[in-house]
Amino acid sequence: MAKTVMVVDDSASMRQAVSISLKGAGYDVIEGSDGKDALSKLKGQKVHLIISDVNMPNMDGITFVTEVKKLPAYKFTPVIMLTTEAGEAKKAAGQAAGAKAWVVKPFKPEQMLNAVSKLILP
Repeated sequence: MAKTVMVVDDSASMRQAVSISLKGAGYDVIEGSDGKDALSKLKGQKVHLIISDVNMPNMDGITFVTEVKKLPAYKFTPVIMLTTEAGEAKKAAGQAAGAKAWVVKPFKPEQMLNAVSKLILP
């Protein structure tokens, strides 16, 4: 059975690029246009991994991860932050919120897929 990955980014082209890479590697993908939209799509279904941008309208990525980690069904779901932010303070905030990995855009699909395969839940 395919693993499900949620991709959260306010850029439709970025969501599409990430989704194409993931689908090409055999993953199912759920997309969210920002933190609020993504939270509304987490309805208890199994999500094996979340990839989220940091800078988004309505709810930024760090707030989104903090909220996701409060939900019992997703408390242990690994999160990769995919962002243009490379600053240590942002990384520390992401880690504190519960992010397991930090991939800086522009990303190489194989680099992201490598991180996904290492973190994805069985």
